[in-house]
Amino acid sequence: MNNAVQVENLKKSYNNNTVLKGLNFEVRKGEIFALLGINGAGKTTTLECIEGLRKYDSGNIIVNGKMGIQLQTSSLPEHMKAMEAVKLFAKWNKVEIDYSMLEALGITKLARKRYGEMSTGQKNRLQLALALVRDPEIVFLDEPTAGLDVEARIFFHEEIRKLKERGKTIILSSHDMTEVESLCDRIAILRNGEIAFIGTAEELTTEIGQHFTITIKTIQGVEQYDSDNISDTMLKILEQYKQSEVSIQDIKIDRGTLEEHFINISRGND
Repeated sequence: MNNAVQVENLKKSYNNNTVLKGLNFEVRKGEIFALLGINGAGKTTTLECIEGLRKYDSGNIIVNGKMGIQLQTSSLPEHMKAMEAVKLFAKWNKVEIDYSMLEALGITKLARKRYGEMSTGQKNRLQLALALVRDPEIVFLDEPTAGLDVEARIFFHEEIRKLKERGKTIILSSHDMTEVESLCDRIAILRNGEIAFIGTAEELTTEIGQHFTITIKTIQGVEQYDSDNISDTMLKILEQYKQSEVSIQDIKIDRGTLEEHFINISRGND
């Protein structure tokens, strides 16, 4: 089986509110896959159904491998020390502690530090370590870099890439489109409980990024032009400047960012 996760016709309602309307998608083994969506799109419910944390009404979910889950928030007691948490999770999962993994994540330096005394970055490192205790094949990361400074974000990005190099499948939830674009092999965008797009970031840009902003810089200043047909518009612009005998110093063509495409799809904009 080439898929780590297979979701088929997944449906979920809360009373009269239908949240998931028959989702169908797969996550391939060894890829970094992002599940995106604005608040209320059904993203959290989908992840919780796959993780086994929430019951769903109908459909089928196949998970091919052990899971490790890093939630956005943790219920660890404030007084619990980092190493106490690791030992508890290891005993619960009946596995030996991987001290090399703890060393790589900086947990050994936090061994005696209480959870309530940790910074956001330190808590995230511990939560990632706890997710990896049982050496899972599939790792769920829910907003892993939320609230972190630049240095901590770089660290987590490097660790996520290392997990992929080890053959792990990463399912990532994030609101940081730069993070998604740099890390993920494929993305899925949820809108009103349905898959609005699934594919690579490049495919998303190709599919809906047909609106261009052209910026022309001359000695007279800067002018901007919007276009849905880059070839025709550029020919007209260049001819216009040629006839007016104004020398062009610079041309910039912007196809739109992944964040703009995400917002447009999530809100159902054409």
